[in-house]
Amino acid sequence: MSLKGFAVGLILAAALSPAVGYARPLRIMSVDQCSDQYVMALAPRNWIVGVSPHADDSDAFLRRQAKGLPVRRPTLESLLAAHPDVVVRYWTSDQRLLNGLRQRGIKVVQIEDAKGFDDIRRNIRTISKALEREPQGQAMIAEMDAKLAKSRGAWGGRKALYLTPGGFTSGSGTLVEAIMDAAGLRNAVTAPGYQPVSLEKFVLQPPDLLVLGFFDEASGGRWDVGRRPLVRRIAKGRTVADLPADLLGCPGWFAADASVRLAEAARGQGAKGSR
Repeated sequence: MSLKGFAVGLILAAALSPAVGYARPLRIMSVDQCSDQYVMALAPRNWIVGVSPHADDSDAFLRRQAKGLPVRRPTLESLLAAHPDVVVRYWTSDQRLLNGLRQRGIKVVQIEDAKGFDDIRRNIRTISKALEREPQGQAMIAEMDAKLAKSRGAWGGRKALYLTPGGFTSGSGTLVEAIMDAAGLRNAVTAPGYQPVSLEKFVLQPPDLLVLGFFDEASGGRWDVGRRPLVRRIAKGRTVADLPADLLGCPGWFAADASVRLAEAARGQGAKGSR
């Protein structure tokens, strides 16, 4: 073989061979609806060896992306059959499952509850690092922050009450409050956490503004507190936005989309100033 032919052969061999230091793609699995969203958003599809049976539910933000992905029940036997390198979880509480995965050297990554957007940024960094997708995570944070900047101050500090069909609201230290605050709305509820709304107070002292959440979900009946005819009459004309479940159900980056919707409603009404 000529020297030229030998050189060409070396170049072809280098092009067709794995790069030095190449590691095979990670095998990634998610075990509940919230972890499904992070995995589908950050990981290449051919790395995903399983999503939960709830990945395409109507309240899943990336439900359309779930089509065609392998669906696996969150049991130890089902997960081990997929041979994952990384398992992402949010609320799964089966300790046998978690212990069994860790005992076999499988990395389990936890999505934490979020009280605000700093917590969501932390979740994105944690998950993207575990999935070896840190640039994608940084891009996700940048997109979320751009949406928050676009929403900032739109309602000028006006006060609003958040309400779900079940008659619950969201007080201080909650992600819903952070969503409202990002759009310039002041939460009418100062007590911490999630709590029932007093129907009597709601009727006798109606809020100036209402933010509805989860009313797009079909579950429940007309006698749920939030769906009662009297409540609906009061809500009419006071509701600034009806936020869908897929923006509210998980501590994800898409919470910023809920703030954008609130801000757009403010601009549509020409809201300004506080009261």
